[in-house]
Amino acid sequence: MYLIVGLGNPGKQYEQTRHNMGFRVLDLIAGITKWENKYQSQLIKLEDVILAKPQTFMNKSGEAVKEILKYYPAPEMLIVTHDDLDLPLGTIRIQKNISGAGHNGVQNIIDELGTQDFIRIRLGIDSPSRGQIPGDDYVLQKFSTDEEKIVLEVLEKTKDAIETLQTQGFEMAQSKFNG
Repeated sequence: MYLIVGLGNPGKQYEQTRHNMGFRVLDLIAGITKWENKYQSQLIKLEDVILAKPQTFMNKSGEAVKEILKYYPAPEMLIVTHDDLDLPLGTIRIQKNISGAGHNGVQNIIDELGTQDFIRIRLGIDSPSRGQIPGDDYVLQKFSTDEEKIVLEVLEKTKDAIETLQTQGFEMAQSKFNG
């Protein structure tokens, strides 16, 4: 069983923001499948995969992940996909067993689980020009029309990366998708 967690913020006002890249990846994977509200998350349980979008808001994502793991302990693979200010838009970085690196949602998962030993798929969203806008405000902005074209491409690429993680393993996914 794989647990794939997409990070974001619940609510219509956040749907297309930079901070909701993790949710958007899972929406693409799920297609038209209906989400179930369970374990402080929107959840879909498929044959060998659980897709989860924590509904606790970004900075408390770990609470939902911890709750899910009470009912589905020791998944073969825990994958967390999320936005990242430190990477250029369109970039994917697949890593394992690394710190939160300033991402509050990831740090909360690490704190709640007591480990950083899980796979992260970091999706670049660019960073605001130095001093022009605080990062906390920037991540809540929507993408421009031109940026949205890149976002759609990277969401497809991330879906492929997750499939590669499941079928060919971590090292292959890293070598194939890390940009």
